[in-house]
Amino acid sequence: MSWIKGRKSRPLYLFHSMSNNRRFLTLIPAPMTIFLFRSILTLCLLGCMAASAQTPLSVTQGRAAQRAGTRLVDVYYDVSGGTAPYTVTLQGSADGGITWTLPVTTVSGNVGAVTAAGTNRKVTWNAGADWAGQFSSNVKFRVNVTDAATLDGFSLIPAGVFTMGRTSGDTDSNAPPVSVNVSAFFMGKYEVTHSLWLTVANWANANGYDIPFGGGKGANHPVHSISWFDMVKWCNARSQRDGLTPVYTVRGAVMKTGTTAPTANWNASGYRLPTEAEWEKAARGGVSGKRFPWGTDSISHSQANYYSSTSYTYDVSPTRTMHPTYATGSRPYSSPVGSFAANGYGLYDMAGNMWEWCWDWYGASTYVNGATNPRGLSSGSFRVFRGGCWECFPQLCRVAQRGYNTPDAPSGNVGFRMARSSVP
Repeated sequence: MSWIKGRKSRPLYLFHSMSNNRRFLTLIPAPMTIFLFRSILTLCLLGCMAASAQTPLSVTQGRAAQRAGTRLVDVYYDVSGGTAPYTVTLQGSADGGITWTLPVTTVSGNVGAVTAAGTNRKVTWNAGADWAGQFSSNVKFRVNVTDAATLDGFSLIPAGVFTMGRTSGDTDSNAPPVSVNVSAFFMGKYEVTHSLWLTVANWANANGYDIPFGGGKGANHPVHSISWFDMVKWCNARSQRDGLTPVYTVRGAVMKTGTTAPTANWNASGYRLPTEAEWEKAARGGVSGKRFPWGTDSISHSQANYYSSTSYTYDVSPTRTMHPTYATGSRPYSSPVGSFAANGYGLYDMAGNMWEWCWDWYGASTYVNGATNPRGLSSGSFRVFRGGCWECFPQLCRVAQRGYNTPDAPSGNVGFRMARSSVP
């Protein structure tokens, strides 16, 4: 019986299972089931030794039901703890959770920005609009809930030597494999969201900075259409706002305005861009010799937001071209940060979604075997960005891939994530 067409009600039985920091709530044996996600969303510093004492974010009481006589599906959940506001997204699977490519785009209710905790929250999906004439007896939903603290967390990237550069038989001439030693540092778990960007930009522009408001498809989507210079000034502004020492200066003064190439104080406590070597070490997640951040040589739409193509043997996605879940409305076709699984260091979206600016000036022959904390050329014309984006072919989403542009050029497919040399 088609669940889209069927109207017969069935009892739902709830069971729990635990896996690390996730709790999965599945409703059975209904023809439509819900797969509910829960994680501890407190800000973790120094390997969680200084974690917040607030109540952890909790998402419970998942259930779903199709409205009789309609093609509307209501998905319910309770949310508590953490730090409001919350960001809620809904994903769907037509194959029991193997892939999450069901086009769940026409949604309403308690989805997107949710300002407060509560019970019996409801998201309504218009399946008739998004999935007309289709049906499945093995549908699942996943409710992703994050809070303000989570979208601003950092992961400790341990010190050590790693192999930087091309792998797996690839032939990038500007990324030969070299052994590089990188000191410990902290990397943002998420790409900087448009919401966070605006919060800091508003403070900055009232305190002597010239920072644009940038773009973002949603509050919890990555910021874009900002230049490299805008990002380093934003990092300084956030550092000053948070009582930290800014990293970037021009002729000895904190960089607040203009487009003069700054000097970086690598010992400062403030926020900054990662170096190219730091970015690649973090992206690899502790795994060596693989193309992608999740530790394999293949890629699919279940792992990243990118442009899938049959031209690449290592692209194994069952869906092709733009990601079907996010290629809606106007461009850019970005996805909410954290929509896919993290890598081994707890970092999200290290492949696809938005390219990410790094500190380094680009050079085609800058890799040096045995280097310690390499930071690129002392000057140049282009700055490096990494990671690929929502409209990139799989080749451009590989960990070793290098992109670059002029530092004054904003783009709808480039954003960034923060790094810090230390977190007191």
